[in-house]
Amino acid sequence: MTERIAIYPGSFDPPTLGHLDLIQRAARMFDHLIVAVAVNDVKQALFSVEEREQMLREITATFPNVEVSSFEGLTVHFARERGAIALVRGLRVVSDFEFELSMALTNQKLDPGIDTVCLMPSEPYIFLSSRGVKEITRFGGDTAPFLPPEVSARLRKRLREKG
Repeated sequence: MTERIAIYPGSFDPPTLGHLDLIQRAARMFDHLIVAVAVNDVKQALFSVEEREQMLREITATFPNVEVSSFEGLTVHFARERGAIALVRGLRVVSDFEFELSMALTNQKLDPGIDTVCLMPSEPYIFLSSRGVKEITRFGGDTAPFLPPEVSARLRKRLREKG
């Protein structure tokens, strides 16, 4: 039987407990899950690709079938290169649906052999975003309900360095 490989792509700037929730659940569904940091020069990332990969490796260390990587270019091309059968995407709110549907249909045209699997976040993470946790941290709020402790510490340090 062929190994079922999935890609969970994203910017993960920084990785949140919502991301970890989806990683944990997708890792149960597939034999091998590749959490892939997208290199996107258009977005102004707070953390480098390497730093995001390192944080993801730390928070997924207990998942034996999870690999962390990065890629440039089209997600579907990276998925094809890695032999994936699916892309995992999170749907938090209704506004995510239109974007994700459009991306799924485009990816399906580019490679009909790769499906998109959308997962709803667990209830505590429905409105959680990386942008939101940056704001909470910037104004001294408690990020414990939103970020793994090691990510929270790095985020606080990075925001202090930036002033």
